[in-house]
Amino acid sequence: MSDNPTPDLQNDEQDASFPIPPPTMEFLVLSLKAQAEMQLGFLHFGPEKDRPKPDFRVARHTIDLLSLLQDKTRGNLTMDEQRLLENSLTELRFRFVQAMESAPTLKAEGQAQG
Repeated sequence: MSDNPTPDLQNDEQDASFPIPPPTMEFLVLSLKAQAEMQLGFLHFGPEKDRPKPDFRVARHTIDLLSLLQDKTRGNLTMDEQRLLENSLTELRFRFVQAMESAPTLKAEGQAQG
């Protein structure tokens, strides 16, 4: 048995895969932002007929994770990292409200109650 806890990939597996970006704060923020955009239905890959409905509960959780990250890293980020995180949160919060207001089932429920 090898002392290496992670086995090396074979050459043909390495050639078939794409390079993984380095783990940076920018990559983490952009990854979570993209997840939230997908959960809100703004980002979709594939045929339009297969577009999933927005999952507001999960999208809100992802936005809350970014907010938590902002709180826990306050004072420890570069100006660019801080700006990216703040701008991403502002945009996602705005788009969350926008998606909630345009969701057809929510409109119908609101009209039935009013």
